[in-house]
Amino acid sequence: MPENVIVDTSPIFYLHRLHLIELLKKLYGTVIVPSAVINELEEGRAQMADVPNLHAFSWIKIEHAKISKFLSLIPDLGAGESEVLTLGLEKPESLIIIDDLLARHIAELQRLKFTGTVGIIIKAKHKGYIASVSDVINQLIELGFRLSDRLKQDIFRLVDENIS
Repeated sequence: MPENVIVDTSPIFYLHRLHLIELLKKLYGTVIVPSAVINELEEGRAQMADVPNLHAFSWIKIEHAKISKFLSLIPDLGAGESEVLTLGLEKPESLIIIDDLLARHIAELQRLKFTGTVGIIIKAKHKGYIASVSDVINQLIELGFRLSDRLKQDIFRLVDENIS
């Protein structure tokens, strides 16, 4: 298990909407959420989105990160992604959980260990916490998560499930 697990807004949002946010606790114990992610979720709540109140979870630790000049120069990177990447760089043995494609490319360039919402779902299946990846992935797509048909088929093959 990684020493630190740092989670971005998108995985929290989608796991909450799937009623699977507790997977983070089951898979990793305590997780770190940057304060910018808390702000993004609160903005969503103000717009009447169904988002969790992370202050209610004792296993979530909220941390603030000062954004580096390097990351502040990337205009398409959101505040949450920037703080997740910053904390990942400050804590090099961390696992970051992030879905944003640009942020994932930056994580790869910086040699950070990362996964995303789908990776959490696959790991949960391997650990026996969920019965079907395909059912959860299909629900995830219904919620608006973008996943190409090819990647979806690759995931189902990876976990040896029928494509639906």
